[in-house]
Amino acid sequence: MRSPIALSCGEPAGVGPEIAFRAWELLGDSLPFFYIGDPRHLPQTAPVVSIDAAEDANEACRRGIPVLRHDFPAAARPGQPDPANAQGVIDVIARGVELTQSGAASALCTLPIHKKALKDGADFAYPGHTEYLAALADVDRVVMMLASDELRVVPTTIHIAINAVPKQLTADLLTETIRITHAALRRDFGLDNPRLAVAGLNPHAGEGGTMGHEEIDLIIPVLDRLRAEGLHLDGPKSADTMFHSAARSHYDAAICMYHDQALIPIKTIDFAGGVNVTLGLPFIRTSPDHGTAFDIAGKGLADPTSTIAALKLAAKMAANRTRI
Repeated sequence: MRSPIALSCGEPAGVGPEIAFRAWELLGDSLPFFYIGDPRHLPQTAPVVSIDAAEDANEACRRGIPVLRHDFPAAARPGQPDPANAQGVIDVIARGVELTQSGAASALCTLPIHKKALKDGADFAYPGHTEYLAALADVDRVVMMLASDELRVVPTTIHIAINAVPKQLTADLLTETIRITHAALRRDFGLDNPRLAVAGLNPHAGEGGTMGHEEIDLIIPVLDRLRAEGLHLDGPKSADTMFHSAARSHYDAAICMYHDQALIPIKTIDFAGGVNVTLGLPFIRTSPDHGTAFDIAGKGLADPTSTIAALKLAAKMAANRTRI
């Protein structure tokens, strides 16, 4: 039997604890996972089954939500993050990574964190989850993918201002992004010959230089070099015609040049079901594609759809890795 998936608790004052419980309610023992965190932070109605080791989750999930206990200093107050709990959130992520790298867990699924709370309470030195995971894995470069059943997108540049994109978009960055994505599609998604569509930076992919020269000077030379290595690449393409249904049928993932170019289409097509995947790590990491949602935390309104999708995708990726 495959090892269960580790689910890190994220920010206890957010919606993470309740969507973890709802995910277990809907999945039962069909997809074994265990929650790493303080059982006091879960909803009072949650049937908690304490486990001593990850492997115990496979049986425990038949009776309740398996919890690998990690005590926190403070209780959880929905919508009100407590700085006292910040280090606990960070330590749980590290514990999940350790369990996944050791093989005790088949993958790590991370519930949302609140970066300001971590910085205020524990002087968290990383911009977010992804950078911390890369540091724990001792990896220099990782890639963010947003994935759903309808579309997979990868932004080459991520959380930077739009006027900084042309300076940050380099040949090396684009080359590494494409190579990491291509390798992950083969290893983790089971695609022997992945097809990648690459967007241009400018409207109409620059239209022959009349709307910018980044396509001619940077993107096309990178694509030509990678095609010579055998990669199946289409582009640079005009981003405004890449994401309708017929266009999506011709590629397995879209490489985009900046954050909104990638995230607007996937969030329009499947807002609730999108999954954040970190490519380039030595272990599998997925996450629901939403934040802590403090405004609805503790009110029973949180939608577990993205968390369930993240758990299911993690399981599929783990199965694909074992075939190689």
